[in-house]
Amino acid sequence: MRPFASLLAMAALCASAGVEAQQGARANPTCPENPNWSNYREMRFTVQERPGQRPVLLAEGAIDDNLIPRLRAAIEAFQGDEIWLRSPGGNARVGNEAGRIIRENNLQTRIPAGWACFSACNFLFMGGTARYVDNGGLFIVHMFTHTSDRQAIRQQVAQGEDNTIGLIGDIEQDSALLASEDNDFLIRMGISRRLLTEVMYQQSAVGDGDPRTRMRCLTQAEVNTYNVATVPWAGTTPSQNQPARRSGK
Repeated sequence: MRPFASLLAMAALCASAGVEAQQGARANPTCPENPNWSNYREMRFTVQERPGQRPVLLAEGAIDDNLIPRLRAAIEAFQGDEIWLRSPGGNARVGNEAGRIIRENNLQTRIPAGWACFSACNFLFMGGTARYVDNGGLFIVHMFTHTSDRQAIRQQVAQGEDNTIGLIGDIEQDSALLASEDNDFLIRMGISRRLLTEVMYQQSAVGDGDPRTRMRCLTQAEVNTYNVATVPWAGTTPSQNQPARRSGK
């Protein structure tokens, strides 16, 4: 009975696609319509000097498959102790590894006012030995998924029951592995596991090409409750922590 029930669930998921597409960003009113998470296709690292203060390492852009060597090189050359993050996410397992590297190097992480850290970026941020989410900074989560592409699901379903059952099996197996990895990572980084069960796992896993239908922006209270930030925001105005303006997005 389980394959048949799974097929019904898959059919219902496909049928709901048009409704979600119409809802758009309204499906998650916790987040702004256009979060400032950068559209760089590969994460870029630059050092920002600050008069009278230690420099910070800016990490901006997607978490691509080849991120790790660049991250290691950037950290090795960096003379400060804090990384500022804005990213739309990317490769989840690379993000997990990058977070561990940040922890191994005893670096602090920050999401400054006006910047957004989504999806796999969460793991880089959680690697910080001390973590800051400034007022106006966005820590954005979603439900992990084996595939976020509904069209790929439709194509598999259209090819027949055997293909659909195989796809469901792959999704179930990979999802179980990802859940285990996420849980282990949160424990190691000192994050409350309730962040997974009470927030992340409550979100829709897939959308029709618009990540805004799947994302959830944590409030400052939630950032503190789940120990996402180890240093709660203490009243600094957004303009005081706003990074210097950079060309491009």
